[in-house]
Amino acid sequence: MSASKKPGASAPATTPQKEMDTALVLAEALPYIQKFRGATIVVKMGGNAMVDEQLTATLATDVVLLHSVGIRVVVVHGGGPQIDQLMSRLGVESEFKNGLRVTNEETLDIARMVLVGQVNREIVSAINVHGQLAVGVSGEDAGLIEASALDPELGFVGDVDKVHPRILNSLLDQGFIPVVSTIGVGIDGQAYNINADTVAGAIAGALGAQKAVYLTDIAGILRDIDDPTSLIGEVTPSQLNQLKDDGVLSGGMIPKVEACLVAIKHGVPAVHLLDGRIPHVLLLELFTTAGVGTMITKDSHE
Repeated sequence: MSASKKPGASAPATTPQKEMDTALVLAEALPYIQKFRGATIVVKMGGNAMVDEQLTATLATDVVLLHSVGIRVVVVHGGGPQIDQLMSRLGVESEFKNGLRVTNEETLDIARMVLVGQVNREIVSAINVHGQLAVGVSGEDAGLIEASALDPELGFVGDVDKVHPRILNSLLDQGFIPVVSTIGVGIDGQAYNINADTVAGAIAGALGAQKAVYLTDIAGILRDIDDPTSLIGEVTPSQLNQLKDDGVLSGGMIPKVEACLVAIKHGVPAVHLLDGRIPHVLLLELFTTAGVGTMITKDSHE
């Protein structure tokens, strides 16, 4: 006599493909979550990646997820497009030299208003939708970013002389996510507007970060700028120099790559260059085997 089912029992339902795909992704992410738990990762958000409110919200969700699995996350942000918008509304003309904004006192005031008072608050608010986690910090706070003039012809555009990470370590130890706007201060109290890519690399080095992630408006490093399938998944500084000599790297790609090399120079083991316009690109790069951008690592002899 065959065994009968219990009264009311039904055959097990077929697992929907969407749910199965989600489970597989989580399983693939597990070893990476375990590997990075307790590590510090600096995430640089470019101004272009924050113009879209929905994209900002998605990036904030990803940052909170990293924090939730035990990763110490520091967010560093720019705000070039937002500064351009306010200057245009105020009728102030922008002047650039070698890709950097010439910054007089008026322009510096505008940059401070936008970076500290607008963009920083927007990122903090987007993160804090998921809990009281984010704290906005300016490079002027507690002398975080000690700076000096990069070039007299650029006015109050600064370069990072030293990072004093005490305030960041304190916030991280208390379980917060610091969100850093890139206004530095000289030893004489003069404020400077500093390139966010440079600041992110310097902060990553000062914190002993395991990774620095640059979210930009490009897919990564391409062998052929017109062919998205020519993405280079992993590369070293010496290989990048060779690509530059061969003319593969040119134009706007060069300053982005140089910013990544700053982080490597500061002792960061791996730097990632990603397209911040792709939803959840941060998770795809860090928690999947294939990744979606370019990872720069030290040369083997180093």
